[in-house]
Amino acid sequence: MSEHCELKYTDFKSDLSVRWCPGCGDHAILNAVQKAMANLKVLPHEVAVISGIGCSSRFPYYMNTYGFHTIHGRAAAVASGVKVANPNLHVWQITGDGDALAIGGNHFIHLIRRNIDINVILFNNQIYGLTKGQYSPTSKRGFISKTSPFGTVEDPFRPGELALGARSQFFARTVDKELKLSIEVMQEAAKHKGTSIVEVLQNCVIYNDKTHEAITDKKHKADRTIVLHHGEKMVFGANKDKGLVLDGMDIKAVTIGEDGYTLEDILVHDAESYHVSMHRKLANMDYPELPVALGVIRSVEGLSYDQSVELQLKEVQAQTNISSFEELVNAGDVWEVK
Repeated sequence: MSEHCELKYTDFKSDLSVRWCPGCGDHAILNAVQKAMANLKVLPHEVAVISGIGCSSRFPYYMNTYGFHTIHGRAAAVASGVKVANPNLHVWQITGDGDALAIGGNHFIHLIRRNIDINVILFNNQIYGLTKGQYSPTSKRGFISKTSPFGTVEDPFRPGELALGARSQFFARTVDKELKLSIEVMQEAAKHKGTSIVEVLQNCVIYNDKTHEAITDKKHKADRTIVLHHGEKMVFGANKDKGLVLDGMDIKAVTIGEDGYTLEDILVHDAESYHVSMHRKLANMDYPELPVALGVIRSVEGLSYDQSVELQLKEVQAQTNISSFEELVNAGDVWEVK
């Protein structure tokens, strides 16, 4: 990141009034992004925030950066063009579970496959909020909504599994109300060279209130979530007395000191392992069987799409004698039409 003068999160706030519902998790995510950008010492004019359609997609209006509010499901396409056209910009894509995984699903997986250097923040509230409460691609089976009055009969996407299936090199997860963790995760996403996916478990107070409450309320969150850190033991619990072990091919949660398990038996998180199998297991963990994994789950280095395009252009330019557009269009077979 660039070395600049000291920045404050308020430097990234626009002068527009924030119009999300009071209590919406989007407020906390906005705050976390602005604080992360200030910590990264990236000047506002070096940032572009691109969104699609949905409550979360109002985000660019509240950022004192370049921004583009695009169309439904197409933010990834626009963000890709922005980044490839200007590789020096720090590009953030803001999207929701409906915008990214329904109409924008194809763009989502191909953005990841291409590994374009874009930071994607996926707000997952398991509902269509802007259009007033229809079930979304991440709504749980049996969920009752305006479009599933008797309960949806569909199984949901798991964003982590979908991203890793598309060969994601960076996937992380956080919770809207966990400001410190969100800032940490977003800073790591910004430092990653390539497509970074950050799923934020976000609350919609109007149409799907407390959808993540089982794992986010203060009383239970320590025992029902695990915050992963590269190189550290996978330990969790209010008393830090629980951990994850391998039981055959599966992950198992155990209590340290019971049934013969010691701290030595607990797995160490390797976010940088090229092999995706453990990352997929961690991303798919769900309560009540296992704690929900938060933090950076996967962070693997690789050549990004925009880097590859830039290298390819330099190679082609070095090998050609063409120096102008006129020479280019006349370089092949040319016909004169009279």
